[in-house]
Parts: sequence; C-alpha cells; structure tokens
Amino acid sequence: MVLRKEFTIRNKLGLHARTAAKIVQATTQFQSRIRIIKNDREADAKSILDILTLSCPQGTRIEVRAEGEDAAEAISALAVLFDNNFGEE
Repeated sequence: MVLRKEFTIRNKLGLHARTAAKIVQATTQFQSRIRIIKNDREADAKSILDILTLSCPQGTRIEVRAEGEDAAEAISALAVLFDNNFGEE
C-alpha cells in the first residue's frame, strides 16, 4: 500500500535539526518506507541529514509518501507532528 499526504511547513523555523529529529523519531517506529518530497527532490524520512538537505523554510509545501503495511499509521503519526507545528510556534 502506498499513501501520500501533502503538508505545509507552518512552524517559524521550518524543518531544522530539532524538527527533523522528531520526524525521524516518529518514522523509525514503522516498517514502511517513508519519503519526504519537495519539488523534484526526495529524502528518506528516517534520516535527519536527508531531511535537512531538502531545505524547507516556513511555508514550504511537501509531500510525504509511505509505502508498506503500516503506511496509514505512519502518515497519521506524521500528521500529528505537522498539525501541531512540532510543538513550536
């Protein structure tokens, strides 16, 4: 199963090291292959360095793609992080 969901980075500092770490912490709980896509660039959502290379400031639109048996749960866990601005402003 492959699921996709779009998100807008709303927290003031965008995707920085702390937010990337929260994404990795959430995604490593799942068996699914999880990717973050910005324009034509793709990053492994289980790698802090990969996420940071996307350079996503506030307002950036990204797509998260999860492929695997627990894809729906992975997307839901990430939705909570994005919807709550990673606990930031």
